[in-house]
Amino acid sequence: MNSAIVLLLGILAMLAGYFFYSKFFAKHILGLDNSIPTPAHSMKDGVDYVPTNKYVLWGHHFTSVAGAAPIIGPAIAVIWGWVPAVLWVVLGTIFMAGIHDMSAVWASMRNKGQSIGSIAGSVMGGRVRTLMMVVIFLLLLMVNAVFGVVIANMMIKTPTAVIPVWGALVVAFIIGQCIYRFKMNLVLVSTVGVIALYALIYIGTLVPVVLPETMFGLPDNAVWIIFLFIYAAVASLLPVWMLLQPRDYINGLQLFVGLILLFGAILVATPDIVAPALNHNLPADTPSIMPLLFVTIACGAISGFHGLVSTGTTSKQIDKEEDVRFVGYFGAVGEGLLALGAVLATTAGFATLAEWEGIYQKFGDGSIGAFIDGGATILNNGMGIEIVLSQTILTVMAALFAGTTMDTGVRLQRYIFQEFGEVYNLPALKKGVVATLLAVGTCLLIAFGAGGIDGSGGMIIWPLFGTTNQLMAALTLMIVTVILLRKGKTVWYTLAPLTFLLLMAVFALILQLKSFYLEGNWLLIVMDIIILIATIMVTFESFSVLRREWKQHRG
Repeated sequence: MNSAIVLLLGILAMLAGYFFYSKFFAKHILGLDNSIPTPAHSMKDGVDYVPTNKYVLWGHHFTSVAGAAPIIGPAIAVIWGWVPAVLWVVLGTIFMAGIHDMSAVWASMRNKGQSIGSIAGSVMGGRVRTLMMVVIFLLLLMVNAVFGVVIANMMIKTPTAVIPVWGALVVAFIIGQCIYRFKMNLVLVSTVGVIALYALIYIGTLVPVVLPETMFGLPDNAVWIIFLFIYAAVASLLPVWMLLQPRDYINGLQLFVGLILLFGAILVATPDIVAPALNHNLPADTPSIMPLLFVTIACGAISGFHGLVSTGTTSKQIDKEEDVRFVGYFGAVGEGLLALGAVLATTAGFATLAEWEGIYQKFGDGSIGAFIDGGATILNNGMGIEIVLSQTILTVMAALFAGTTMDTGVRLQRYIFQEFGEVYNLPALKKGVVATLLAVGTCLLIAFGAGGIDGSGGMIIWPLFGTTNQLMAALTLMIVTVILLRKGKTVWYTLAPLTFLLLMAVFALILQLKSFYLEGNWLLIVMDIIILIATIMVTFESFSVLRREWKQHRG
């Protein structure tokens, strides 16, 4: 199959979802109304609640939700074949991810910018709120701990990416000052910023940065992880306009340029997909495609982490209600396009089926390495960009995606600790510095406590990410469904995807529990059981409320 045809069909389908399905949902179900003041205006504080240009906010939302996961998940899931991966990415984006993100932002915006955990308490009671916050905390812990490891490994594998990855912070800070302090023209600032980022990429290829194998008695990847969390801690305490917003915005533009280059190379080179459409020659011990496909590809089809970003930071920056459709739904489309690019790079970026099978020798192989190597080959063949520069561009793309998600994740984790302080009247937890130190401390505890001196503990808990993520998406849709039902709105557009996700994720969680038991992995067993119990309790509570509301509003 020609990859260019698959790419064009996928893009057209997602754009149709944005121009038609999202417009219908925004108007007839959510009832977006610009006359209603958003929390960014009614609760403006200049730190977290800041009215933001919708294009800038789209950049924040898109790059915050599109971490490394929409690359890792699809790059692993193609082992079952490229057709299931493409269908799940495209259909999931149109009918699930876009609706999930848009409705989560709307629900938070209509509830004074509250997080999804707090909204759960308002809608379903304190017990559900506590259980939701446990699941949210564990999900954020996984995301932050894993992405710290992923970024560190990428900078070690591709030292040419170090300067552009860290240099992007300086560019973002300057852009923030130009936009908000000096009120400079957005188009001019954006153009200069993107040029500066790509200049850094070129400089990176000339000046690779390699840390000593051991520093301060720690291996190089552990040192990178510590540096990353120090940065994330500082960034999470700064006003959003100073670094988070401009970093996400300019990275979003740079990343979209990277995707355009990759997609353009596919359209020019038109490489054939060498991987099987449906893989009947699976390596031994590969799990069943049902239900694992739907949790292996989470980000890129639908992701619960999006609900945390939507209600944690995005909803506090919406300038007017109609911006929700562009920021929320089109943000999900951006991530879907990234996931589609990851599928094509890892299936059409190799010369032969034998070469592809050499990469995918067991479940879990491929991942970001296959995306970078396969994508670099496509860029080289289609655009004539030499391999080292191509690899640097794609590595920087992946690292910036992961980095912006990590920035937002640590800030959200800080919010969770502060919410615990509010709920249980613990004044110390309400303080930003204390909450941030606890957020970073728990991530480092997992990284080094579970992984040892190299700090790889995040990868140990990664197998639970997909199921936890999809459960969080289902629970977010469940809360939105209750809110819509109370408003007398049609709920099938959210009820159908939440039911499907809940069934797939719980099924996968039970299968994983058996696998962890056979492996003797007690850390994952305990985490799996906690997540499963919390999910079952929230589900029972939620469906009880749904049934009661249904009787009241449907007679």
